[in-house]
Amino acid sequence: MNKGPTIALFGEAERGEFETAILCTTLHELLGKLGEPPPDSLALHFAVQALHFHQKLLFYRVREEGFSSDDYLVGLKELQQAEPIFDLQAICAPGVGDHELIDKIFNVCRRHESLLITSEKDLYDYLTTLASL
Repeated sequence: MNKGPTIALFGEAERGEFETAILCTTLHELLGKLGEPPPDSLALHFAVQALHFHQKLLFYRVREEGFSSDDYLVGLKELQQAEPIFDLQAICAPGVGDHELIDKIFNVCRRHESLLITSEKDLYDYLTTLASL
């Protein structure tokens, strides 16, 4: 993979393999590889935004956004163990409010010195869960 600004994104999609990083660099590739967005999914919306800002996209298809922990953990393990051969700018995980899963995402972000992109609702869920611990 060529070095360049990249965003790893976890979410639902109509097509594509589970537990596999799917590289997309254009909207045409995104539609061809992943299909139409499922109802109530934010992932492909974020994917379009990433590509619009000229970021490469590593899309990890999950069975259910925010809830398929095993799907997230496989992708996170791959990102955690990989040598930083690309410039990982951010990890985007819409729908994830679970503090344990977000903490694991933060660990990968620290390794790559990258950001976490999420929604306001998910950030609120995360912060209120932490406040109750």
